[in-house]
Amino acid sequence: MTTNSNCVDKSNDHVNNYTQIEYALQVQNISKVFESAGGRVIALRKISFNVKKGEFVSIIGPSGSGKSTLLNILGALDKPTFGKVYIGGVDIFALSDDMIARMRNSMIGFIFQSFNLINRTTVQRNVEIPGIIAGMSSKERASRALQLLNILGIKNKAKQKPMNLSGGQQQRVAIARSLINNPTFILADEPTGNLDTQTGNEVFDLLKLLSKKYGRTIVFVTHNPELAEQTDKSFYIKDGQLEKETVN
Repeated sequence: MTTNSNCVDKSNDHVNNYTQIEYALQVQNISKVFESAGGRVIALRKISFNVKKGEFVSIIGPSGSGKSTLLNILGALDKPTFGKVYIGGVDIFALSDDMIARMRNSMIGFIFQSFNLINRTTVQRNVEIPGIIAGMSSKERASRALQLLNILGIKNKAKQKPMNLSGGQQQRVAIARSLINNPTFILADEPTGNLDTQTGNEVFDLLKLLSKKYGRTIVFVTHNPELAEQTDKSFYIKDGQLEKETVN
């Protein structure tokens, strides 16, 4: 798996002096409070952690632990009630809503459990979508998409529809899509959850390779302790709090 492409390099031109910044992600005293008919619900309580550039870390916790709420905040899909999140040194929630949306597309690559691919269009077009939103030229989008599909071993599927691919191949398409804008970090939400064990392990190994060989920063959300233990560091969430942090 070799390439001269900058599609998976360690740079990120979206953030000034990013190369001088040690952390891809900094989470400072994040709390999230919901008001409901039954009263106030505290979903997250003062969660803090840092993720260095190039680290492959896992967030693990049982259902109802606050993992999904934290995931939405890390992905800039929801705002915390208190606390700050810095992505590539940028205080993301200090920005306007329009700027948050732009930064989300350019600085965060998403990989979902259910792939979230559009079946009515081609694999290549699916990969290009974040580039389209970012205003990337059609020539550059096509070049980067095909390079990424080649790196991930499915360039020959570029003109097919996602529905004609296996689950593992669809997740590779999702990985390629997450990389096209060269994001600050990749947020992988249970990316092996809908796959059989062997295919899930293959996808997990691809993510490890992206981190170790290409220096990509990956935040891997899982309920699987065996996979979590294979990441560089694990953050255990329980009852809305960071219960422990382990270096694996």
